[in-house]
Amino acid sequence: MRETRVLLLRHAETSAPGFFHGAESDIGLGERGILQANAVAQHLAPEQPSALYCSAMKRAIDTAQPIASACGLTPRIEPDLHERKMGPLSGQSRDDGFATYATAKARWIAGQVEYSHEGGESYAAIARRVLPVFLRITVENAGQTVVVVAHGVVIRVLLTSLLPGRDHADFDAFAIDNAAFNDLRFDGRTWTALALNQRPMSDIESLAW
Repeated sequence: MRETRVLLLRHAETSAPGFFHGAESDIGLGERGILQANAVAQHLAPEQPSALYCSAMKRAIDTAQPIASACGLTPRIEPDLHERKMGPLSGQSRDDGFATYATAKARWIAGQVEYSHEGGESYAAIARRVLPVFLRITVENAGQTVVVVAHGVVIRVLLTSLLPGRDHADFDAFAIDNAAFNDLRFDGRTWTALALNQRPMSDIESLAW
């Protein structure tokens, strides 16, 4: 049986990168994000993916559209792949809201995976929401190459939940740059990562990242 290959990437940079954007903040891409999305689309086209999935959030759809054009695909929307619900933290500047976010991360890493600030979504709740969707996509595309455009916290939860030897304690171990992709393989039993947080090389890299 051929391995299933999943190219899992974070959306490109938003038009307000200095702020927290949870599921409550449906913001689009900024100028640099548009460059990033186009660059990653050109990089992924030679991989000839057979399917493309993204969350229903504008920043994910805006990232998926250039990939769709470059690969001759139609994005398939998966609403449950949305970013973490952050409640009142969504829309705050990173400086103002970082302590709240850092506390949640520290609690998750320590094993308190059901913890979240009021109005926010816990690690465990995110896992319960996104893992069934991601695994269904894998089963539906067994033996193929697929692209999935998601969000930073979602990607960290997926990587720490699926990769052997990893768990919630490794939440902060994975970088999640905008428009960077993780090259994951599934042999029917075990997930492996051939590359993590890869950014495409391009003539506009100095502008795009």
